[in-house]
Amino acid sequence: MLRTHHCGELRLKDVNKEVTLCGWVQRKRDKGNIIWIDLRDRFGITQLTFEKNKTEQKIIDLVDSIGREYVIQAKGIVVERESKNPKIPTGEIEIRVTELTILNTSLTPPFTIEDNTDGGEELRMKYRYLDLRRNPIKDNLILRHRLAKETRYYLNEHGFLEIETPFLIKSTPEGARDFVVPSRLHPGEFYALPQSPQTFKQLLMVAGFDRYYQIVRCFRDEDLRADRQPEFTQIDCEMSFIEQDDVLQMFEGLIKHLFKSEKGIEFDTFPRVSYQEAIEKYGTDKPDIRFGMTINNITHLAKGKNFQVFDNSEIILAISAPNASNFTRKQIDELTEFVKRPQIGMGGLAYIRFAEQEIKSSFDKFFTTDQLIEIANYCQAKEGEIIFILSGNKKKTYKAMSELRLELGNRLGLRNNNTFAPLWVIDFPLLEWDDETKRYYAMHHPFTSPKPEDISLLTTNPDKVRANAYDLVINGIEIGGGSIRIHTKELQQKIFNVLGFTQDEANKQFGFLMHAFEFGTPPHGGIALGFDRLCALIGGSESIRDFIAFPKNQAARDMMIDAPSNISTEQLNELHIEIKL
Repeated sequence: MLRTHHCGELRLKDVNKEVTLCGWVQRKRDKGNIIWIDLRDRFGITQLTFEKNKTEQKIIDLVDSIGREYVIQAKGIVVERESKNPKIPTGEIEIRVTELTILNTSLTPPFTIEDNTDGGEELRMKYRYLDLRRNPIKDNLILRHRLAKETRYYLNEHGFLEIETPFLIKSTPEGARDFVVPSRLHPGEFYALPQSPQTFKQLLMVAGFDRYYQIVRCFRDEDLRADRQPEFTQIDCEMSFIEQDDVLQMFEGLIKHLFKSEKGIEFDTFPRVSYQEAIEKYGTDKPDIRFGMTINNITHLAKGKNFQVFDNSEIILAISAPNASNFTRKQIDELTEFVKRPQIGMGGLAYIRFAEQEIKSSFDKFFTTDQLIEIANYCQAKEGEIIFILSGNKKKTYKAMSELRLELGNRLGLRNNNTFAPLWVIDFPLLEWDDETKRYYAMHHPFTSPKPEDISLLTTNPDKVRANAYDLVINGIEIGGGSIRIHTKELQQKIFNVLGFTQDEANKQFGFLMHAFEFGTPPHGGIALGFDRLCALIGGSESIRDFIAFPKNQAARDMMIDAPSNISTEQLNELHIEIKL
């Protein structure tokens, strides 16, 4: 080994030891008679000391030539520091250097390798290998490693087997767009990269591996957001001979284990909220329950008062914001502009100000004081609150009220990143109708089982069929989801029929799975948790890019290696592909 210790290891107890350290030069400080170098590796920083009257001149000459990010090896004696640094673990000692070797030189980095760097995001992504030297990014990847280790520990302890599934698979028409891979050996044919290992983990249940897991890379060719990447990682799991409660308890246990091991946080039993209740109370199927401010449907109280905005609306929704009655006109105007943005698309924002001994609204001439008080009482509003009201199309208004609720939560300081509020959302609709294509789509995926008591509705009222499915939501972020799967050929065929698949289409796409179901498939179900999202949540970041070693940017490009890129004509010819632009 080129070193005896790492740069975060030495303490006062090591004084007088002869040690050898290796690392990168974080900074160099020359005070005339004494020179200090802060030497960094992934474990920490240790100060090296060179005294011009005591250190050999050849070492001093070498020190003079050293710049930032040079890789060096230093041998010397551990001594107690006169001026201690309480900000770092090694701050009570330093190394009086007796031998020095430059292992490699470095160009001047394009940005400072500091916790608070001067580099913009695009520049840091281009030089990601340098950005990874910074403590915040390094610590994120170390956290990711710990969470992966603890995930494997928990699942191994509960009898799961880690089994790899293929990356080169068959393209399927449901879900997001596939990334496709041309086959040289089979001209004109293509593999797809998996959006998830869904069918393979079901086949593993058919094979008798009754508890499977994989921390697996998945691929989706879709538009990006801060919490999405074209390639991402999920904790993928499946279990046989279980019901929904068994899956929820098992993976609630995993989340509890990860939060306790990483943050020392313990949870009670996670609440369970139906999809319908989540929409009606929070306007979304991924509610943030760190704070209240739930939605009230006041249509029956607000319609019929000759206020056309309300009278012409399908639905009228209200939320009461605590400690907000002192909002200024400017603050209310900002919220009005917020809901009028194209992404939300509302026409305006009404309000009732419930101040001390007084209740006033933005539509006073249409409502009496008693009618305003009736609305306030229905919303359980208290003095010192403002009731904000949106009206319009049902689906659009619920979505807009969800966005307004979160914005108010931010402005009122109710969304604390150090508070975590997990819940399960259950009883989703099995199917969604698309007006454009005039057909049903699976809300999760076509292998999700309906609730047993709803199966008869598949032929009479498909809109009313509930899925035996569940999502895990923490702080308004969907961390993962799963379902009890269909395990008989007859029910799977019925679902394909409802989804508009012909017999030939179903056999062409999923015949292998249907055939497998004829060989004794056990009841089974599972879940997939977004590992990148989970790391970002526990790490206190809104972007999963901070927790991925080499992420893509918002345009799905790798700035460092410049991918995607063109390939040669020879390669295209081998693949029998002709490019037409």
